[in-house]
Amino acid sequence: MLKFIGKRILQAIPMLLATSIIIYALLQAMPGDPLDMYLENPNASLEAIEAIKEAHGLNDPVPIQYLHWLAGILTGDWGVSINSSRPVLELIGERVVPTLQLCGVSFLIALCISIPVGIFCAIRKGKVFDNVATPLTFLGISMPSFWFALILQLTFAVTLHWLPSAGRTSVGVGGGTFIDIVRHIIMPATVLSLIYIASWTRYARSNYLEVLGQDFIRTARAKGLKEKKVLFIHALRNALIPMVTVIMIDIPVLFSGAVITETVFAWPGMGTLFYDSLNKQDYPILMGVLMINAVLVILSNLLADIIYAALDPRIKYE
Repeated sequence: MLKFIGKRILQAIPMLLATSIIIYALLQAMPGDPLDMYLENPNASLEAIEAIKEAHGLNDPVPIQYLHWLAGILTGDWGVSINSSRPVLELIGERVVPTLQLCGVSFLIALCISIPVGIFCAIRKGKVFDNVATPLTFLGISMPSFWFALILQLTFAVTLHWLPSAGRTSVGVGGGTFIDIVRHIIMPATVLSLIYIASWTRYARSNYLEVLGQDFIRTARAKGLKEKKVLFIHALRNALIPMVTVIMIDIPVLFSGAVITETVFAWPGMGTLFYDSLNKQDYPILMGVLMINAVLVILSNLLADIIYAALDPRIKYE
């Protein structure tokens, strides 16, 4: 297994290099100029703007700019924000914890609801619970997250005044406490987890039904094993294996989907940072956030392979 993990990590290096080239080229091809905010300022002199361009290497050809960025990444220097003149690592570091909190809570909510509901729907196929849950999952998949977020804000913040409408903490007495953060995270975590609850429930239901129809389940029942042991030991373990792929692939998507949720709820995480940087075309920050997401994709796929081997001893990696 260690040899396999080392091999996959070595394979990830050229993948990340190719990804960085594509992302950098696409960002450079975006219309507009990262110095628009300076150009629109009537008090900004041309000399000052040229000095900013020179300081950030914007006068160099795009391939040279990329090589400078790549050399900085390899030495631990992720660059400096064009708009705020602060180190990219410092800006991202300030936003990592809020994003991990939001995505972590959303992931746990989705996982703890979708798997049990999907399994119960499969066990009670065609019954009342299954007939009610199935249309709700389709509704959750098709519902726009920004619209659902606005509905929650209107209902629980504006009308009922039960929860704060935006932000991560309150200002003043009681702000920043555990209870305060929990009250702020309830709505954004609900919105972010909704589509995953719906889709993972459908996958869990279909996988479990497929396993229940296989020969080894009929053999286990024919041997006289208790139904609970058949359902929750023999069937469950095999049904979870395909779910690993879906869940692990969705982890980077979960972080990417936080952009909309964090923006609507003014959550001070990496999603909000990415959205603001995209509007200002702050290339160093955009490259940093996108490369983190690329690393997450590779790590999530590697983690999926490791979990495969843990769930099914027949899987061997050379």
